[in-house]
Amino acid sequence: MDIGEKLRQLRQQRGLTQEELADRCELSKGFISQVERNLASPSIATLTDMLECLGVSLAAFFSDKDGEKTVFAPQDLFVKEDTETLHGSVTWLVPNAQKNDMEPILVELGEGGESWPVPPGEGEEFGYVLSGSVYLVVGEKKTRVKPGGSFCIHPRETHYLKNAGRTKARVIWVCTPPSF
Repeated sequence: MDIGEKLRQLRQQRGLTQEELADRCELSKGFISQVERNLASPSIATLTDMLECLGVSLAAFFSDKDGEKTVFAPQDLFVKEDTETLHGSVTWLVPNAQKNDMEPILVELGEGGESWPVPPGEGEEFGYVLSGSVYLVVGEKKTRVKPGGSFCIHPRETHYLKNAGRTKARVIWVCTPPSF
């Protein structure tokens, strides 16, 4: 992490000159300049003061959220083939989604395929049928969902998807919190 560059960006985002930041922090303009060019390192106390003047906490400053990947290519995705139950595959659309609040997957069910049973949970689940047709089975209730159709459930019973036709069914399925 380039601390000086990140401080410079924060200062500029807030429309402050080096002199204005120095006045607020009771530091010299020269010291601010040296820190931004990585020629001087502030103590933790001084860095905390600088960040406070910029309206940022120490934890937020060092958080790697800005460096977090947000766009994924096909080679980033994890695919699990299953010829026994699914007769198809599951693709995790966001790598390491377990650390997020939601987990999107692409379920492809071949003829006669079923997803794995998902036990009841506290969250919500959403699905969108891209192609084919599926049954959403929740407990003893079975509902057909056709292409372009969607479902949203608060699962209080074990549930799963079952291919309702003879062609491959493709479903985007999103769960919060992650459970796939």
